[in-house]
Amino acid sequence: LSQSLFALFASSLAISLVFAIIPLCHNVVILAVVMAVAGLAMGCIDTISNMQLVKIYQKDSAIFLQALHFFVGFGALLSPLIADPFLSDTNCILSNSTANASSNLPHIRKSLVPHHPGNLSHYDLPMKGMVVTRVSYAFWIMALINLPVPIAVFFLLYKERMVPCFNGSSHPLLSADELAMETRPVDKEELSTTGQRPHTAGGHNDLFSCCQSKNFRGASYTYFAVHITGALVLFMTDGIVGEYSGFVYSYAVEEPLSVVHKVAGYLPSLFWGFITLGRLISIPVSYRMKPATMVFINVVGVLITFLLLLIFSTSVVFLFVGTASLGLFLSSTFPSMLAYTEDILQYKGCATTVLVTGAGIGEMVLQLLVGSIIHDRGSYSFLVCGMIFGCLAFTFYALLVFFHRMYPKPCPDQDDASPDKAAVPDDTGQYQR
Repeated sequence: LSQSLFALFASSLAISLVFAIIPLCHNVVILAVVMAVAGLAMGCIDTISNMQLVKIYQKDSAIFLQALHFFVGFGALLSPLIADPFLSDTNCILSNSTANASSNLPHIRKSLVPHHPGNLSHYDLPMKGMVVTRVSYAFWIMALINLPVPIAVFFLLYKERMVPCFNGSSHPLLSADELAMETRPVDKEELSTTGQRPHTAGGHNDLFSCCQSKNFRGASYTYFAVHITGALVLFMTDGIVGEYSGFVYSYAVEEPLSVVHKVAGYLPSLFWGFITLGRLISIPVSYRMKPATMVFINVVGVLITFLLLLIFSTSVVFLFVGTASLGLFLSSTFPSMLAYTEDILQYKGCATTVLVTGAGIGEMVLQLLVGSIIHDRGSYSFLVCGMIFGCLAFTFYALLVFFHRMYPKPCPDQDDASPDKAAVPDDTGQYQR
């Protein structure tokens, strides 16, 4: 826990620093390095937050994962709204030809589409002059908004007596968290035994224990199959989120739809808005419905939505309806898949790292793939790719269910003696394994 909290503190603080530095970068190489640091920090936060929720709350983790990912979608919806007032409709460099360049910008935007871009050589944009953009304020505001996060994590470290310089007498916060306790009663004899175990015992107590080869000895092939198929489902579904939000605008402004550019700009916001709404709805739903059922509904819903989008590909109204529907069905796939896979693997936390990594790779790779296909084959291939990815996601989910049925059930006696048991608090309120 201490390693995870320190990593969260460093990563969240790094994000604030990166957002403050970005407007000061006047070299593309420096900007690339700074953005790479931001990506590493966000990857750490994504993995650790999901992994710790799974390990602390175990069977109750589905609700907390849905809440976590609701705020992920809420942030993705809110941040463009914060940046929007600082974006300019005119050129950001002031010179004698600015007036002419400003009038050319709408024509340039119309010409800049992925498929067969027009000839832009006759447009004159000034490259030298006084910079008048205010977009720097958007980055600094985001840096300030994020700053309470590392402060809160540091406060949690202090309350848990994990900061070496500040070992005060404050009572730990987590001792009052009843959801982290085991639901079954614990014998005094067993409690005294667990109290004698050191914090750094073997097994999965270490942050990097999932990478140790000793944990894979004697594991059945279904153990690896569950990890791989779960990661492939998220590879496809998170890839769909990335490619749809990235290219739906480009698809809408081209023929046969030819949506007005300003109207087409609402499609990504609509998509993320319904992802956020779906995650909010999923918080109470996950309390009543099993994660496996939720993933099944999500994957089938994505498949049907893409099928209808292909059938009504000339309808602008259905494009908006389908975008909202796709956002709803994709919203809870990630947290539900985490909860389902960890439930199969007895909440050891290792699957979370594999699944988060698979989802991140999918979001990166499928955007590159779809972008190149749209450039070569036209805008209609955007929906065809989505349909193919949806079919693959359903196929991998069916394989996951198949391997789940073959996965050996844990013995109750072995489960009680396992070092991977849920944490129980000792008399001082500290968590022991």
